[in-house]
Parts: sequence; C-alpha cells; structure tokens
Amino acid sequence: MAKENWYSIQHPEHTISPSLLVYPNRIQHNIDLMIAMTGDVNRLRPHVKTYKNANIIKMQMDAGIQKFKCATIAEAELLGDCKAKDVLLAMQPIGPNAERFVELIKKYPNTLFSTIIDNTKSLHVLSKLAHLNAINISLWIDINNGMDRTGISPDDKALTLYRELYENEHLIAEGLHVYDGHLRNTDPATRESDCNAAFEPVLSLKNNIEKLQIASPKIVAGGSPTFPYHSKRKDVDASPGTTLLWDSGYGNAFPEMKFLPAAVLMTRILSKPTTGILCFDLGHKSVAPEMPFPRIEFLDLKHSKQISQSEEHLVVEYDDLTIPEVGDVHYAIPKHICPTVAKYDTLTVVKDNQVIDFWPVSARTQKSTI
Repeated sequence: MAKENWYSIQHPEHTISPSLLVYPNRIQHNIDLMIAMTGDVNRLRPHVKTYKNANIIKMQMDAGIQKFKCATIAEAELLGDCKAKDVLLAMQPIGPNAERFVELIKKYPNTLFSTIIDNTKSLHVLSKLAHLNAINISLWIDINNGMDRTGISPDDKALTLYRELYENEHLIAEGLHVYDGHLRNTDPATRESDCNAAFEPVLSLKNNIEKLQIASPKIVAGGSPTFPYHSKRKDVDASPGTTLLWDSGYGNAFPEMKFLPAAVLMTRILSKPTTGILCFDLGHKSVAPEMPFPRIEFLDLKHSKQISQSEEHLVVEYDDLTIPEVGDVHYAIPKHICPTVAKYDTLTVVKDNQVIDFWPVSARTQKSTI
C-alpha cells in the first residue's frame, strides 16, 4: 500500500488530463478499516455522496454493508439500482423532491427508503403524500446538536415532533438523525470530548421518548471526523462518507484515523509563462475550488506554492524550472474529494500502476430518471 509511486500510471500518454484516478486496493483497505472500527458491519451506514458510483457501493455490499446514506434522489436511485436493502435520504425533501421521494419508494419496493424531517410542515406534506399513494413513509427526526445547519434542537419541541410522527398512521418513526460536522478539532482527545458532550442532549431526548411508552428510537450519527467515536456506541449506526476515498484535507487534519487516499488527480503542465511559474490544466472545473490554497497536495512536485486558479488553469510558483516541462504529468490528492468527484463523468481505475477500467459517476447530477 505504501510503495513509492503507488499513484503513478504506466503509459500516461493514453490518459487525458485532468483525470481522477481511483485505486480499488486502497478503497478496499478503507472499507475493511471502517468495519474493523465498528466491530459490527450492521452498525455501518456509509454516505455515498463522496463517490456516487455503483462499483464502490457494490464493493461495500460484498463486504456485508447493506445500509447506506445519501444526499440526493439520484444517489438514492443509484442505491436502488444496486439493490441496497436500506437507504436513508439525509436531505429533507422539499418542493418536487417530496413527490420524487414517493416515486422512488414505488420504483424500488425491495429497498427500504427513509428520509429526514425537522418540522411539522414537512411531516404533514409527507403524511398527505403517503395517504394519497396508499403507502407508509419512514422518517427520522433530523437533530441539530450544534452545527446549526439543519435539524431541530433536541428539546421539548423535538419530543413533540417525534410523538406526532409516531402517532401518524401514514408515517413510520425510525429514529433520530444526528450530523455533527462542526466537530473537527485536530486533537483526537478533544474531538472525542466535544463529540460526547454534543451527543448528551441526543441521549436525553431518546430517554424522554422512551418515557412516553414509545419504542426506543434508532440513531444514525456522525460523519467522518467523529466516526471513531460514534463507531464505539453499540446502539448507534455510524455514517462516514469521505472515509471511502479520503483526501488531503482530512488526511492532514486526522492522521490518526489511518484511512488511505484512494483518489488522485492526474494533471499536466499546460504552460511555463514566466520564470518561476507553472500552469496546470486543473482549474475550478476539475477540482473543488471552495477551499483556500492549497486546494491540492502534489505527490511528486515539492516546494510548490499554489497562487491562483481560474476555470481551466491552476497557477503555481515553483523554485526549480530545470526539470518540469510543458506536457509533463503530475499527480495530486485533492483537499476536498466530495465535490471534486462530482466534476468527473468517470473515475479512471488504476491497479498495479495500470489503468484497468473506467467507472461512471452515475449520480453526479440531481436527476437520473425520477
């Protein structure tokens, strides 16, 4: 796994740039590590938003993972095509997406689809749709335990909402969905302490629900940074996502997690416009641009400094122009892999430094057929 130049491909002259390369052996390592960290494959619900690809879904299913999380109807449809048993759409369906979610349930009767809500209006919309279509819809209450992005605070209002959900004849109360993406302290002990403190109100809400003589709610919790801590909770499903492909952002922030980067950008020097400057064919359209520089971590170009980026170009200061030439191939790990994958139609599959396949990024758009 750690051999030198593990990322490079033989005969790169046959591969266009920029390309996003993926390495199945490393993906398998990351799957095995996720399972080992939980100790129980049935408590894993990985998020597919990072890779949006059937081959990686099937690798996880072959390892025994049957529950997944996703962010879009297109991703949910991909999971239905893969015959996943249990799929949680972790984006509250609003507008046309509420009806699309119902169509999804109808199209894949052998997959249990569920989604999240955080207010009574959404509950009533989905209840009406369930009634009109003669189905039951499974729902989770989305909990805000400090991120302040979505969800309802785990207080009396959440308790009232959960009771209304439980008592609705057209809906099925699945449990509580908790995403704590704001917890990113680079010190593992501090991050664990923060995670446990933020989770306490969730456990209190669970206890209060049980006091109402309601079946104990299931809990889906966390993302990749808090995965090591939620994976220890015996009654919680952990839902990492970036762990499958990893990136330099999480790799540098959380090196103790031991996941391997399994996706690499292949780029070429497009121009050497002046002394000390290299320009690569790696613009906003090819790598996630929302992060501050550096947006990539070169694997084979040391002492470089990324200074500007536009739609097609990445401009880099470099202190030794005696070696790099226009057209030279270089490799880099993206800082943020999730939106980077969505920029590519296909993933270029590499094994033993050979391109062996191309995997479609099937769910990179908002809509497939539904």
